[in-house]
Amino acid sequence: MPKEPYRQIHQNISRWYQIEGRQSLPWRNTDEPYHIYLSEVMLQQTQVKTVLERYYFPFLEKFPTLQALGQAPLDDVLKMWEGLGYYNRAKNLHKTATLVNELPRSIEELIKLPGIGKNTAHAIAAFAFEQPVPIMEANVKRILCRLHKLETPTDRALWDIAYALVDKANPFDYNQAMMDIGAAICTVTDPKCESCPLSSLCKGKEDPTRYPVKKRRKVPTKEQNIVVTVYNGSLSMTQRKGKFLHGLWGFESVEVPVTAAEYLGQISHAYTHFKLLCNVYVHYENSPEQAHYFSEAEIKKLAISKVDEKIVKLFLATM
Repeated sequence: MPKEPYRQIHQNISRWYQIEGRQSLPWRNTDEPYHIYLSEVMLQQTQVKTVLERYYFPFLEKFPTLQALGQAPLDDVLKMWEGLGYYNRAKNLHKTATLVNELPRSIEELIKLPGIGKNTAHAIAAFAFEQPVPIMEANVKRILCRLHKLETPTDRALWDIAYALVDKANPFDYNQAMMDIGAAICTVTDPKCESCPLSSLCKGKEDPTRYPVKKRRKVPTKEQNIVVTVYNGSLSMTQRKGKFLHGLWGFESVEVPVTAAEYLGQISHAYTHFKLLCNVYVHYENSPEQAHYFSEAEIKKLAISKVDEKIVKLFLATM
C-alpha cells in the first residue's frame, strides 16, 4: 500500500475518536503508568462495564500505588480480585509490584515482568509513555484481518501490519480509537462498514465476517466430588497450592467421599477452556480433624473462587 493514504486514514480515525470514542473512561484520562497497567490487566478476558463498575476504583482505593500493592499481603489482593477470575492476573500484578517501584518505559523491560506479555507491554508503552507503537488486542486483530482479507494470519504478520499502520504522531488516540472501532463498528457478526473510518483502506468490506476464520473448539466437561467438612458450625477450607486457583481458599476435592458424607447436590461453573461439575457432599465431624475451620462470616472475608462461593450457598440453603 502507498504511504500517502495513511495520513487521511489517521485523520479519519482521529476525527471519529473525538466524536464517538469512549474518552471518558478513567484509564484514558490519566498518565499514571500504574493506573494504566492495572486497567490493562483487568481488561484481559473481562468486559469494560464489569471492570469499571465493580473493580477498578475499589482496587485503586485499597492499593493506591504500585508500592502499596507490593507491600500488601497476596491474600488481600486476591480478595479484592474476587469474582474477576483468571487469578494468575492478580498474582502476577502483585509479583510485579514486589519487584519494581515504578514501571520501566521500554517494551523489552516491561515484557520481563511477571504476566506482562507483548500486547500489555505495548499498551503501557503507548498509553502511559506515548511511544509510537501499536497494540494488538482482539478488536484490533479483527480490524487488521479485514483490512487485508486475512483468514488465518500469523502473529508476526499482524504485528508487521500494525506497526506499518500506527499513527506515530498520535499513538494514544489512535490505539484507543482502534479498540473502540472494533468494539462498536468492526464487530464480529454485524460490522457497520458504512460508518467505519478505515473503509477506504479495507479490502475485506465486501464480506467482512469471513475474516478472520473463527477457530472452533469443543469445551470439555470435568467432574469433581467436593466434601464440605463441618465442625461445630464452621466449615473446613484449605488454601490451594496448585497452579489452578492458587492462593484462593476452597473445599477439598476427593476421589470417593467418605461413607458418612451426605449428598447435597450438584453445582456447575463454566471456565474459558472447560466446564466444571461438582458433586457436593457434607461430612459432620465430632472433633476438629482439619487445620482450618471458618464461620460463614469469616468465609466472606476470605478470597474464594466462584465455584466455592456456589458450594457455600448450596450448603447454607440446606441448613
